[in-house]
Amino acid sequence: MHKELNQFIHYNDGAILSKVLIKTDKKDVTLFCMAKGTELTEHTSSREAMVHVIEGAGTFILAGKKIAMKPGVIIFMDKNEKHALKAEKNLALLLILVA
Repeated sequence: MHKELNQFIHYNDGAILSKVLIKTDKKDVTLFCMAKGTELTEHTSSREAMVHVIEGAGTFILAGKKIAMKPGVIIFMDKNEKHALKAEKNLALLLILVA
C-alpha cells in the first residue's frame, strides 16, 4: 500500500480534520490536521498509541508532562494514558493505534 501524505494535509480555520488512512483489526492509522489554536482536551486512548508529528508546532501533554510537538517528534502512549494537545501553528500528525 502506498499513500502520499501531502495530498491529504489541509487546514480549515478553527477546525480539526481527520482522515483514516489504514484500518484493520490490529491497527488504525489516522492523519490529523489541526488548525492553529485548536486543541483536544484531556482524554485517554483505549489502545496503545504512537503520535508522529509531520509538520507544524504544538504542545502535547502526556500524564501531566509537556512535550514540544515539532516535525519528526514521535510520542508513545500506553493504553488508558491521559493526554491532551494544542496546535500553536497549523499541525499535522499521524495517530497510530495498535492492538
